[in-house]
Amino acid sequence: MKIVDLRCAVIGQSPIVRIVTDEGVDGFGEIESSKPYMRPVVEMYRNFLVGEDPTDVERCLLKIRRFAGFKPWGSAVSAIEIALWDVAGKAAGLPVYKLLGGKVRDRVRVYNGGVRPQLKGHQPEDYAEAMAQMKAAPEGFTLIKEGVAYHGFMVQNTADFTYGELRTGPRHPNRGPLTERGLKHTVACVEAMKEVLGDEVGLALDAGPGFTVPDAIRLLRALEPLNLMWVEDLLTGDYVPWVHADQYREVTVATSTPTHTGEQIYLRQNFKDLISTQAVRVVGPDPCDVGGIAELKWVAEYADLHGVQIVPHGVLDGVFGLAALVQVCATLPDNFIAFEYPVAKPDWWYSIVTGLPERIVVDGSIEVWDRPGLGIEFDREAAAAHLHPGDEGFFA
Repeated sequence: MKIVDLRCAVIGQSPIVRIVTDEGVDGFGEIESSKPYMRPVVEMYRNFLVGEDPTDVERCLLKIRRFAGFKPWGSAVSAIEIALWDVAGKAAGLPVYKLLGGKVRDRVRVYNGGVRPQLKGHQPEDYAEAMAQMKAAPEGFTLIKEGVAYHGFMVQNTADFTYGELRTGPRHPNRGPLTERGLKHTVACVEAMKEVLGDEVGLALDAGPGFTVPDAIRLLRALEPLNLMWVEDLLTGDYVPWVHADQYREVTVATSTPTHTGEQIYLRQNFKDLISTQAVRVVGPDPCDVGGIAELKWVAEYADLHGVQIVPHGVLDGVFGLAALVQVCATLPDNFIAFEYPVAKPDWWYSIVTGLPERIVVDGSIEVWDRPGLGIEFDREAAAAHLHPGDEGFFA
């Protein structure tokens, strides 16, 4: 089997990678819906891969892995890697999890970072109301993550929250020391959420990036009585192309509240210091940014050796990202907590693929499916109706 083409089309806002082979078996991967601009980057890798055997996934990755970087620039390689596993699984007649060593669990827990109402405001009562709705969601989520402080819009909508000068722009641009009022306001909002969730549903926070080390320690110590699952990306994260493992470790050893980072990190090498020094208690690589699902599995196993837990990121990874997460998380060691449930938008995405269960999440978990490859397929006629002009040949 040989690769004869590498194609990419933006469907909705999600760049979709297609590996085309000379035996009529193809595979798909997906880039986060926030990155439609990555399409031409995917096409850059075509000449590296045409003529290669797609079932030799690692050989293919050795040709392209070096030519990428931290989020968003690793997403093209990551989607290609996932598409290669899809081909390999279909060619073998096996689900991808079998090719990764086999599953150790039949159901994988997910956490809710995306099935959420829009906040009516940024006062404690607004966060409490949102938690009540999320707790009542039919998916029965047992873990919920909410953005506070520098992650989201609390800082911009709370007077005298920070001593820093507020910036405008995408992807959480603010950073600097908190005022005492800002710190107390954050704690009050978290207390209001926990009052609603109690000990029935675990609460995690996405809080940055943007904190200074002293403020991160103050916040996490203040939150210790609330038994949070983790607090994410306090210092770096999202689109910050470095790690600061030494600073994270200073925060981590100062508190019992679990620290977390990793969604922006590309490749196992860039997790080395973070994990080997136990700089955080939890890592959260995204399969669509870290370099793919085999890369994520390597990070999970290395983290397990060092007593670090893993909660893979994925809220914007779409339906093919969801399928990839189900397959790889079925194989992860016991440091796995849950993965972030991807929400496909627009809703018509769920009508242009086949293979997903009617109820995807039941009691906070997803049952691992056994179909070959990633286990889902495009309804090509339905999907073709959503192709943009110029992409008509994507499924040809």
